[in-house]
Amino acid sequence: MEQFDYIVVGGGTSGCVMASRLSENASKRVLLIESGRRDDDRFIKIPATFFKVIEKGQDIVAYVGEPSPRVNGRPSIVIQGKVIGGGSSINAMLYVRGQAQDYDGWAAAGNPGWSYADVLPVFKALENNMELADGYHGTEGELHVSETGFHHPLCRAFIRAAQQRGLPHNPDFNGASQEGVGFYQTTTHNGRRWSAAEAFLRKAEGRPNLKVMTETRVARVLFEGTRAVGVALESGVSIKASAEVILCAGAVETPRLLQLSGVGDAEHLKSFGIPVVSDLPGVGQNYQDHLESTVQGATRDPISFFGEDKGLKAVRHMAQYMLFRSGLLTSNVVECGGFADVSNAGIPDIQFHVLPFMVGWADRDPVHEHGLSIGPCFLRPKSRGSVRLRSAKAQDPALFDAGAFENEEDLDVLVRGVRKGIEILEAPALAKLVTRQVLPQPGIEKSENELRDFVRQTAKTVFHPVGTAKMGAASDRMAVVDQQLRVHGTQSLRVADASVMPTLVSGNTNAPTMMIAERAARFIAGKQ
Repeated sequence: MEQFDYIVVGGGTSGCVMASRLSENASKRVLLIESGRRDDDRFIKIPATFFKVIEKGQDIVAYVGEPSPRVNGRPSIVIQGKVIGGGSSINAMLYVRGQAQDYDGWAAAGNPGWSYADVLPVFKALENNMELADGYHGTEGELHVSETGFHHPLCRAFIRAAQQRGLPHNPDFNGASQEGVGFYQTTTHNGRRWSAAEAFLRKAEGRPNLKVMTETRVARVLFEGTRAVGVALESGVSIKASAEVILCAGAVETPRLLQLSGVGDAEHLKSFGIPVVSDLPGVGQNYQDHLESTVQGATRDPISFFGEDKGLKAVRHMAQYMLFRSGLLTSNVVECGGFADVSNAGIPDIQFHVLPFMVGWADRDPVHEHGLSIGPCFLRPKSRGSVRLRSAKAQDPALFDAGAFENEEDLDVLVRGVRKGIEILEAPALAKLVTRQVLPQPGIEKSENELRDFVRQTAKTVFHPVGTAKMGAASDRMAVVDQQLRVHGTQSLRVADASVMPTLVSGNTNAPTMMIAERAARFIAGKQ
């Protein structure tokens, strides 16, 4: 049996950070296991072509949830990266941390050491910001953060229109205040995607004490009593870990692996004949995600991204990118957006993702004409879903219930967000470019019931699943890990991905996930 000191399961955002940090100690052998392939596809590297990666399907996995009457009988489909770099290799590259209140809420809920004052220095240590250097931003870290070199005119028009509807301009969503509209900071560098693989793993891959296994699936964690001692692969091979096993597989795979390994609700595990290692009923519970429902408008002139990836236009854009590292392909597509308080909550409760074309989704084809999409999503869901086992077979996908609109307050907030999106679409700066409202159908907003039904019919994830291995004190029966991310009731087993978030942060989850992995690595090394 091959032996390492540390085994990191999952080569995504958190796994890349974790493997890099642990392998800095030359005396420790580290194994990183990823179910997907290497991040060699050129479309991964070019910011604007991440849609091509998703369309090809080779470097993603689509988790299909149970159909729900709360979204008019549709299943929830959550796409995650299945490639080195994980989500950071396929996402829209937005660098958003969330609100200070998110982390202060974690601390107040029984997680001392996770307040905003505790995590801000970690964000700054990771960051190498190309424009900002102040009390909120770092300039010496490995994670390059910048604005993209391309700003689409429809994004500029959205920013003006939102200001005409009362939202302030905000040049830094990660600064003193999140509220307002502007261009997003992105994890890009010199016109290229700067994923967790580029930022952290590339420099570590040459170390002799780090081994990276790709296209390899873990079946379960191996235990001796309650101590994690390694992993069993689906191929039948077992690998030993003398120090720790760290799960970085994401909010669907991490709880699935825990349950297959005997860590979870005892009655659920016994129903599949799985021996119980630690009775933790919270494993797979507390699932949270951001949902959005899109407002779309058709433009008078052919100025959107529609058709720019076809024929001679595509050739011209690629030539410009390859020769000069400039032009449309340096765009992260979701260039602009912002945050609004649509419920008088005192802080933003809606985020806008704006795309300069009319995007489709799994159960809806894109509109084949020029236009833009304004996607409001609610920030702090009160609904909760679950990830449970379908069987005791490692090859079977999880039984996944996204819990969409399980709490009607989420629907209320998103309806208000859609109304705000329509207001912005009708503001002068966009009205002179937009000929008609495509979604929702004009006039629906006059009927509260019809607008609510539109939201139920069109709401989709923005790929931010978290919470299924919740951090909390041992006295909390639903907690799965402690404040140093060690799994309750076990030894030498840790979770270091978005699963540990007690509540979802108010924004995109990639940067917070890196912060979580960095802190976990410091805990392991005894540095914090």
